[in-house]
Amino acid sequence: MNIKAQVAMVMNLDKCIGCHTCSITCKNVWTNREGAEYMYFNNVETKPGIGYPKNWEDQEKWKGGWQVNGGELSLRTGSKLERILKLFYHPQQPELLDYYEPWTYDYETLINSTRKNHQPVARPRSLITQKRMNIKWGPNWDDDLAGGESARQDVNLKKIAEDITLEFQDIFMKYLPRNCNHCLNPACVAACPSGAIYKRDEDGVVLVSQDACRGWRHCIPACPYKKVYYNWKTNKAEKCTFCYPRLENGLPTVCTDTCVGRIRYLGIILYDADAVLSTAKTTDEKNIYPTLLDVIKDPTSPEVQAAARQAGISEAVIKAAEISPVYKIIKRWQLALPLHPEYRTLPMVWYIPPLSPIMKVQEDKVYLPNSETMRIPLAYLAELFSAGDTKVIARTLQRLLDMRSVMRQKEINAAPPKNLEFEVGEYEKMYRLLGIAKYADRIKLPAGLQGKTHEQLRELQGSAGYACPGGFC
Repeated sequence: MNIKAQVAMVMNLDKCIGCHTCSITCKNVWTNREGAEYMYFNNVETKPGIGYPKNWEDQEKWKGGWQVNGGELSLRTGSKLERILKLFYHPQQPELLDYYEPWTYDYETLINSTRKNHQPVARPRSLITQKRMNIKWGPNWDDDLAGGESARQDVNLKKIAEDITLEFQDIFMKYLPRNCNHCLNPACVAACPSGAIYKRDEDGVVLVSQDACRGWRHCIPACPYKKVYYNWKTNKAEKCTFCYPRLENGLPTVCTDTCVGRIRYLGIILYDADAVLSTAKTTDEKNIYPTLLDVIKDPTSPEVQAAARQAGISEAVIKAAEISPVYKIIKRWQLALPLHPEYRTLPMVWYIPPLSPIMKVQEDKVYLPNSETMRIPLAYLAELFSAGDTKVIARTLQRLLDMRSVMRQKEINAAPPKNLEFEVGEYEKMYRLLGIAKYADRIKLPAGLQGKTHEQLRELQGSAGYACPGGFC
């Protein structure tokens, strides 16, 4: 058993309000420079919809992620020889228009315009070419347009088109925040010809060495989530860093810190690195999720803790793993699911699927529905989170409904519902963590290089002056 630590994130889609605060704060911190205008390390998509970049889920086109041939795992983008032949021209490379051409406005026209008979207009200008342009697409162009034409082009809907028709009365919508998944089996790392992308041993964060990167751009088509970007100014690859400088100081990612809906949970999990390859090789795509759960180990187990210490994992990290909220949500209660596990990258950003309004034909009959009578079809959620296995989605949603039923019965002083999967106390813990948890309950990270907890750093903020991480100035 080769135990490693991994920083993992859980997002509760029931609470996402689609405000894009996470996207804007991330962009202001990480991509506010020339060459990175079109990059959104974190973006929020409306589903159904084609997403950002356009149709990123269509792996028949992009050839992202992994596949199993003859029991062996290989990149869908091709063998090593095939990738060498595509070194200078990669046909599955997204173009700028698959994202969008970033623009600004000619504000000087408004400021310096002479007196005219008509109001001067600030026309859009490309941030790439500086020429005037017509705006045709943007990073959240189809925001809130679940019934529009772009929604009907959703790859997940095409797979289940015979079961779902987007008639007006059946339109459904949800938000899907996305950032790099910092996978256990990242395809971008395997595809990089220069070895510039690597997975950090201490916390599992996947980073790009700007010194080693040669701009081959094989990482971009290899990533099935399209969360690696090419900086046209520096000719380097860039991606979400999980705000690793903040993690090193015991602070959460910027998107977690600023999330208005409080949907994000951040913590440490311990996993068996020796089981990663066999999990990615799982023949049946529907079995990848349960097998991945087996890779994640119980941090309170003496055997796991002993193996972690033997691997050099610090006591602070082990303690953080013991109280990790993401472990409870992912493994103990099994409320969160990975995004597209069929890509075989074993993502470490997980999602609690949303409970949606009850169908009109049912709302007069029951107070709380069962998972099959909700507006968002199980088949659609299954395409996103369980490789098409609707049983996993139904079971997960039913646990969330049971939690609501327990808390409602408690509110009206009635007997708890029958045939519950967990003890009543467990549902109360679920409610506290998912519904009313404070900041410190949602984020459990070890103290950073300075040896100070998050709360201590907050107290010092603005009063301690400048100090290098670790105190090596």
